[in-house]
Amino acid sequence: MQTPPIPADERERLEALRGYAVLDTPAEAEFDRFTRLAARLFDVPMALITFIDSERQWFKSSVGIARGETSRADSFCGHAIIEPRPMVVGDAHADPRFHDNPLVVGDPNIRFYAGAPLRTAEGYALGALCVIDTRPRQLTDTQRELLAELGSLVMEQLEHRRQRLLAERETEQLHTLFAALPAPVTVHRGGEVVFANAAAEKV
Repeated sequence: MQTPPIPADERERLEALRGYAVLDTPAEAEFDRFTRLAARLFDVPMALITFIDSERQWFKSSVGIARGETSRADSFCGHAIIEPRPMVVGDAHADPRFHDNPLVVGDPNIRFYAGAPLRTAEGYALGALCVIDTRPRQLTDTQRELLAELGSLVMEQLEHRRQRLLAERETEQLHTLFAALPAPVTVHRGGEVVFANAAAEKV
């Protein structure tokens, strides 16, 4: 078995991953839709959205595999994030990188793997959208392109999530600041008061 190589930009990549605040978060319907869709489109029993942390591969969403994590050293996605295009392993038993991998010789008995790297606008590969089967197979060029497009959509959803969290954090900080002011402060949205500090409530 070959352990995944470490990207040359590993420090910056991990900093980018931390910036999305996605590790160890609960399941979210927006991401689960992508894994369900991928499993159906590629007719596979397993699909994952994974993120590669410093020592582990963590599952944000999964179909056919319990949500959790594995060692980065054993991960297929650790190899996929190095590739510029979707990585396809037609038969893991015949691939020297994976033939004796614990995930191949044991549960979930991976034979086929295809993973599209999830890249930020800056080019950092955070993880992968992957489809997995227990039997060997291949993808057509069109299917590879489709997997890459799905990966891009997952990354767009992740970016939307990050922007929403930033906006919520900024709003919370403003509310904390306004709450401490001695002068009355109210915040209006759509003609309704959505926030009033203690001084405003007294008025």
